[in-house]
Amino acid sequence: MHEHLRDKLAILPNQPGCYLMKDRQGTVIYVGKAKVLKNRVKSYFTGSSHDGKTMRLINEIQDFEYIVTSSNIEALLLEMNLIKKYDPKYNIMLKDDKTYPFIKITKEKQPRLVITRTVKKDKGKYFGPYPHAQAAHETKKLLDRMYPLRKCINIPDKVCLYYHMKQCLGPCIHEITVEQNEEIIKKITNFLNGGYQETKDELEAKMYEASEKLEFERAKEYRDQISHIEALMEKQKILSSDLSNRDIFGYYVDKGWMCVQVFFVRQGKLIERDASIFPIYDEPAEEFLTFIGQFYDKGNIKPTEVVIPKEIEKDMVAQLLQVKVVQPQKGKKRELVALARKNAKIAIGEKFALIERDEERTIKAVESLGEKIGIATPYRIEAFDNSNIQGVNPVSAMIVFIDGKPAKKEYRKYKIKTVKGPDDYESMREVMRRRYSRVLKENLPLPDLIIVDGGKGHIAAVEDVLVNELGLDIPLGGLVKDDKHRTSELLIGNPPEVVHLGYSTQEFYLLQRIQDEVHRFAITFHRQLRSKSLFQSVLDNIPGVGEKRKKALLKHFGSVKKIKEATVEEIKEAGVPYATAELIYERIHKEEDEQNK
Repeated sequence: MHEHLRDKLAILPNQPGCYLMKDRQGTVIYVGKAKVLKNRVKSYFTGSSHDGKTMRLINEIQDFEYIVTSSNIEALLLEMNLIKKYDPKYNIMLKDDKTYPFIKITKEKQPRLVITRTVKKDKGKYFGPYPHAQAAHETKKLLDRMYPLRKCINIPDKVCLYYHMKQCLGPCIHEITVEQNEEIIKKITNFLNGGYQETKDELEAKMYEASEKLEFERAKEYRDQISHIEALMEKQKILSSDLSNRDIFGYYVDKGWMCVQVFFVRQGKLIERDASIFPIYDEPAEEFLTFIGQFYDKGNIKPTEVVIPKEIEKDMVAQLLQVKVVQPQKGKKRELVALARKNAKIAIGEKFALIERDEERTIKAVESLGEKIGIATPYRIEAFDNSNIQGVNPVSAMIVFIDGKPAKKEYRKYKIKTVKGPDDYESMREVMRRRYSRVLKENLPLPDLIIVDGGKGHIAAVEDVLVNELGLDIPLGGLVKDDKHRTSELLIGNPPEVVHLGYSTQEFYLLQRIQDEVHRFAITFHRQLRSKSLFQSVLDNIPGVGEKRKKALLKHFGSVKKIKEATVEEIKEAGVPYATAELIYERIHKEEDEQNK
């Protein structure tokens, strides 16, 4: 342990608060909370019972900060805000942002029934969530048949088919009163709040009345609506007779991972369940509190009641969520918590093999790679490749792998500006100069390892820029391909030497994935530029076609390929005069014919 860490640990307070763990670049990699900061933070650096993934976190920690709070609930709220701010890689993050559909009655003069996945404070009425889009659409379709609210987004100046089908009151031609709309909304609300039977009884009465009047078509419509209601009710199992909206939580922990299972109960019916699996670095009960705070902070709608296991601090959850919190000791609710836990145990068991396999291919491969080449674990790897055809449209591309996985938001493309002709070494020098000058200027994270697609010449060119021009000391490697364009060997050091990884090892497969990915990214960028360049040259010297029109054509069609496939009429629809469209069509196909000869 570094001496400055020992000094900071010695003066930690015996108070609640949050702590922020940082890596060697000063990046926050983990945020935690504690009832007693001194005890919790010290526990990371003492003892030998940590599992593999916790040791990975500890090995990356080079510094930490802490913020004292006045209470545990304040620490929990602060932790949630810090996680949102820093997005630390070791924290629980619900990255899938899973949202469920709701049925909404809009707050408009002429209200509509819509399906949405976003709940806003817009005075609309929201019902749900529904297990999946199909369930929501089936329910809305049924309500549209039964209750004639407005269907169109913008009110037209004449009636549509819905009006003739008696599924809309026709506010486009009739004055529909507030009272009329409120009566329909009341019936829809009653239906969506569980009043299926009342609606069904009402429809049965209308069906018999229509039959007695020999209005058999109308009677058949009512019968079909009753059938749809019965089918909808059959799909949802009754769990409670009190028609409450509640979320039921259960969790299971195994080998340092937690699975939280949530049952969504709406109007007394189980409509959906959700499972989240993630690694934990704190006590399970504490990790659960962090999870449940993030769960609702990410947009899940709070029900009227939340049911949690008995070992969780009930008051903390109640303060955090501001809803009724129940810890059942017996009865149906206790059985449901146990069922949620059982499902969590099954889910974590089923996914564990996949998680372990993924770790073997990613983070463990990264750790092993660092050991084999004699450097600190390269958690962040940046790889570069050039692409050109005889010096035309030269480009370079950079990809980033973090913890053995591609971080596509950090990929970068470079058009070569200063190099004339096909000079790979000078192209690499330019890109390195541009990339790492910016990294230093903007204080961006430095990579733990740089990989170039090439041999000793490429490594020498890159090293010259990094060391002699920028003063950077970053491990550097080159990936060499065999005569079949497959990853063959890794060169490391000065002078570069081959590192024998073994063709069947996970670290070799990792390098192979990196090399394939950077090559794909570079060549795709080059093809895009070349295609655009070829297209623009085809359009040169056509009367009526300047730079603005070229850009407008690309924007309208989306790609060069689609422009080439377009007819004269379709080119004209892009805002081009007919005569010019004919000239463009003729020129493109003349060029294609000449290329095919």
